[in-house]
Amino acid sequence: MAEKTNQGYPLAPANGYTRSDAESLQSADELKRKKRIKLAIYIGIFIVFQIMVITALSLTVMKVKTPKVRLGDINVQSLNSIPTTPSFDTKFTTQIKVKNTNFGPYKYDAAIITFLYQGAIVGQVSIPKSKAGMLSTKNVDVEVSLSSSALSSSSLGNELSSGVLTLNSAATLTGKVELMFIMKKKKSSTMDCTIAFDLSSKTLQSLKCK
Repeated sequence: MAEKTNQGYPLAPANGYTRSDAESLQSADELKRKKRIKLAIYIGIFIVFQIMVITALSLTVMKVKTPKVRLGDINVQSLNSIPTTPSFDTKFTTQIKVKNTNFGPYKYDAAIITFLYQGAIVGQVSIPKSKAGMLSTKNVDVEVSLSSSALSSSSLGNELSSGVLTLNSAATLTGKVELMFIMKKKKSSTMDCTIAFDLSSKTLQSLKCK
């Protein structure tokens, strides 16, 4: 009889895992590693984006600008002048314009607008405490009465004779700009306007504000 050959079978690995199992585990580890790398990249992109947003906000929205206060159009109601005395008086209506270019309201205190002739006061008008909204202009209607009764200027007669009367207006507004409802920044606005009246036509000739 032919001897039975003993056909051997491959032995299983001692640890109990086949080669295909090891490859699967390696693939799973590689997949996890790639996911961690992607997550790190996404976090990095998010941080860079946040930095860019904060920088943009600090340069635009969060940057506090000084509001501007100016005179608006002047409507002359009366204008009288006597070069020989010399003297003048005038009444007109105008607007005090508070322009706020910030991304938050500007709350300002009550203020006095002073009108001057060569540095001497010829009249004043007050404006109440109020606020200019975000990116807007607050208009305050006022009626102004000016007179030279308190002046002692020797050059007034010559100026009245020239037919043009030049005056100045000045004011300082103090207040706070409020941003994002949490940050408040003190800001003071100043007015410096030059007004020229045509005495012959009794009208406004020019108005310039710095």
